[in-house]
Amino acid sequence: MDHRSGQKRENGSLYPPIEPFDQRMMEVGEGHRVYVEQSGHHEGVPVLVLHGGPGGGCSPMMRRFFDPAHYRTVMFDQRGCGRSRPSGSVEANTTWHLIADIERIRDRLGIDRFILFGGSWGSTLALIYAITHPERVRGLVLRGVFLGTQGELDWFYGGGAGRFFPEMWARFLAPLAEAERGDAIAAYHRRLFSGDRMEEARAGRIWANWENALASVHHEGIPGEAPSDYARTFARLENHYFTHRCFMDCDDWILRNRRVIEHLPAVIVQGRLDMICPPQAAHRLAAGWDSADLHVIPMAGHALSEPGISRALLAAMDAWRTIFP
Repeated sequence: MDHRSGQKRENGSLYPPIEPFDQRMMEVGEGHRVYVEQSGHHEGVPVLVLHGGPGGGCSPMMRRFFDPAHYRTVMFDQRGCGRSRPSGSVEANTTWHLIADIERIRDRLGIDRFILFGGSWGSTLALIYAITHPERVRGLVLRGVFLGTQGELDWFYGGGAGRFFPEMWARFLAPLAEAERGDAIAAYHRRLFSGDRMEEARAGRIWANWENALASVHHEGIPGEAPSDYARTFARLENHYFTHRCFMDCDDWILRNRRVIEHLPAVIVQGRLDMICPPQAAHRLAAGWDSADLHVIPMAGHALSEPGISRALLAAMDAWRTIFP
């Protein structure tokens, strides 16, 4: 029992599921509608949750890191994914469209400043939003840092991670001709946007399975198949963003502009054995950022559900109840 909130914890780590008090579809322009929900305390400290991918979506378990007596938790499914519509659309779908969507959500909900809570691609988006609108951010809690650099893409889609999982890497490359394998992102782009729905679905499952297989340090063997429609949507959106280098003006854009947010507090939670977003990016982000607190979790991979990752994120949000009363 947490005596401060009266909420019973499961396994002493997470708050029980909290039902949203507001759910809506919000028109954001260019034919897109995004799903937005709020949960927790109406007058609480606002937290914006940014999901991964690109192409993932929010899930109810994400609410469970925030004391509902203290936080006003805002989540949204980014353009084209989750419950947002049109599903899978890459039209008018760039990093900068998502940054503008966050501003629309903030303005329409009457929120002055957010705590940003994001993992993987969600950490990328949190950092870009904070750099673009530092006056709208109270602090950042980040997991599995991804800076959107060419080096990180080369690691995961160019064979770096494949050296540790050769059998799974071979399955990822199997649909590609030998001549295509030097640029797997481009090769999959041709299949994911071929116009042949069956080919797109097949490519989507293989793309999603490669990432899912490496998400947890505890995983053994081949993961279960993701639902066909979800895998296609996820893979198309992720590939679209990676094909365009996450729509940033230059490589290492985030670190080149980090000075803008160095006055903000940050907690960075990183799995030591993260094969999708290796710890080097988190260390580069934290180095020289005096108000950033880096926690490297031993025997933990990339997934939000890793026990050590979950505990560290919950501890950060609990500690910030005194920083942001």
